[in-house]
Amino acid sequence: MNISQKNMHSNEELPPEMSLARNGKSFNWAKHFLGNEMGKNAAKLYSFCRLLDDMADGDIPNGNTRLLAIRDGLKNHQPTTDRAVTDFYPFMQEKNIDSDVVLALIDGLLQDQNVVALENEDELLRYSYRVAGTVGLMMCKVLNCHNPAALAHAIDLGIAMQLTNIARDVLEDAMMGRRYLPASWVGNITADEILAAMRSADTARIKLVAAGINRLLALAEIYYESGLHGLAYLPVRAHISIAVARQVYRQIGVQLKNRGTPWQRGRQHTNILTKIICTSQAMQSLLSRPAKRQVHNKALHHTLAGLPYVT
Repeated sequence: MNISQKNMHSNEELPPEMSLARNGKSFNWAKHFLGNEMGKNAAKLYSFCRLLDDMADGDIPNGNTRLLAIRDGLKNHQPTTDRAVTDFYPFMQEKNIDSDVVLALIDGLLQDQNVVALENEDELLRYSYRVAGTVGLMMCKVLNCHNPAALAHAIDLGIAMQLTNIARDVLEDAMMGRRYLPASWVGNITADEILAAMRSADTARIKLVAAGINRLLALAEIYYESGLHGLAYLPVRAHISIAVARQVYRQIGVQLKNRGTPWQRGRQHTNILTKIICTSQAMQSLLSRPAKRQVHNKALHHTLAGLPYVT
């Protein structure tokens, strides 16, 4: 899922706001604009998603068994007694978070347990919906956004951020045997071959992967634009916070491309000065808030048919 960078200590023992501060620096920066109560709620959602991700990646003992039990419980409307669920389920009910959305998220995380070698753009977008578009849907409920028209844009912003994650983490994912860049873009290059190209400075393959990343970033821009159109549906403070998160996260891809897509050198980061600049840029989105809300481009979801809240 790559919702954030891994760490050496289990996130299960951390309070939600500490988990967010440690694992999701971009989101933690944006959280400060939400206010106390909404900020705590956003951290609670993030912490739960982070915990499920850790289970899927084997960072928690018996994580896979627990994750499957959580999935079965939600699917049968009989939540397990797992601590992760007992802590989150009352909040899930309070915010009217659809269990089908959580199930879609878990399905995406379980997909990561197999050999990941996506075939085409359709698979990429469906995967990105599951592990990040679902988070956008849940975040709508947490941010007290109840207009159904906002949901499609929330899905798109989640997808855009996941595409940025994938672009940032090509090398790290390859170390885990995963290649999210579609084969239709980069041929059948394997995760091991990506690592070998980095180690041997194989120019041809380095350029091949870089071209795939640039295509990924171009696709992300389309979904970031749709996500931007959805901000007007949010309460003002939530609008500011999500605009900041969007701008800071998008900046990772901007930096990657502007620096010549040096994926073989590891992941990109945004420093404090960059975050401040991005925050200033994000504030400008408030100027378009009174404008007529744009109708969602349904073509962006043509590959997502059958997934929750996709129309």
